[in-house]
Amino acid sequence: MRRTPEPSRRVAVTGLGILCALGRDQRQVWGNAQEGRCGIRPLDLFETAGCLSEVGGQVGELPGLSRLSRSERRRTSRTDLLCMTAALEAARQAGLEASAELRSFGVSLGTSTSGMLESEIYCHEATRRGPRSARPSRILRLPSSTPADAVARLLDARGPRLANMTACASSALSVAFAADLIRSGKVRGMITGGGDALCRMTYAGFNALRLVDPRPSRPFDASRQGLSLGEGAGILLLEDWEYAKSRGAKILAEFVEYGSSCDAHHMTGPHPEGRGAAAAMAEALRRSGLPPAAVGHINAHGTGTPLNDATETRAILAVFGEKLIARIPVTANKSLFGHLLGGSGSVEAVMLILSLAHQSLPPTLGWISSDPEIPLDVVATSRSHSFDVGISNSFGFGGTNCALLFRRAA
Repeated sequence: MRRTPEPSRRVAVTGLGILCALGRDQRQVWGNAQEGRCGIRPLDLFETAGCLSEVGGQVGELPGLSRLSRSERRRTSRTDLLCMTAALEAARQAGLEASAELRSFGVSLGTSTSGMLESEIYCHEATRRGPRSARPSRILRLPSSTPADAVARLLDARGPRLANMTACASSALSVAFAADLIRSGKVRGMITGGGDALCRMTYAGFNALRLVDPRPSRPFDASRQGLSLGEGAGILLLEDWEYAKSRGAKILAEFVEYGSSCDAHHMTGPHPEGRGAAAAMAEALRRSGLPPAAVGHINAHGTGTPLNDATETRAILAVFGEKLIARIPVTANKSLFGHLLGGSGSVEAVMLILSLAHQSLPPTLGWISSDPEIPLDVVATSRSHSFDVGISNSFGFGGTNCALLFRRAA
């Protein structure tokens, strides 16, 4: 992917927001993750009878947003609410909540389901009781651009606005695009990331593909059977480094670089040798000027399916080599709260930044026995770990790949 950012312009992370099955904010999510608690449990958001799996990483009661009017709440999707809640936390941590400075900031969000859950409810009502009984406002939130619109209105962010839908790499690529805009000098700050809500269509679809595990997922374990779906949102507030310093912001981490690629291989399956995934990681390192040895931790895509985990391992080995990878610990956050589809990349980026800040790694739940095909140092229990640079992988259907590099704040 060609671009022309200014190489000397650094990008700071000044705010984080996260909402998933483990909690409603950074404190809850990180605390529960470190304690090895699993957010994957039986769903009650919709009926799951007849599915291969009936569990998922469902968010509990959503926080109320008092600043929304009654009519706005009626037109807001579950995905919108997830993203807005996380965006408020990020803006608050950056010291920019209700600040006029946010007016110059842009928004770049990724999603894959957007308002599909509400559209399903509309279709169900229209089928059962007739179109006149169904509420048309439910389908207004279906376009993939609506979460970005909702966050921009909520925070009065009037800068560039991007909405990206590239399957499970959506929010990771949205972070990359946001950094490019800052480096180009076109904007001094971006609210970026993304989120997805659970819905019947994706839940039934992954069950029909038989890619799910009836039990909570066990990434990289020899007995893994499939993934567990989840929902949530992760938001990063990125700023031009010098601008952030000038306003006295606390810098949480540095966004270093990214790599993106496409397998050009299959609609749902990865290239068997992890060709595209390896290319994304290698490109991130090449652009950053860092050698593979500089990476101290890998936050893996780690879905828990037999094929994807083995393929990602081949890609990691192709980039880092067997000798080096033996001393780089690997975690798979999806074991904690499920696969958040379009929101997974940014949620896991938030988890990586929290790991950098705390110098600690959350566990990969369910990992008990190693697979001979996966010679990785999988973090099975919470572990203290000193490192300065970490990489987060996100790979999606269609072979879309993105790797994000972050560095610990000095």
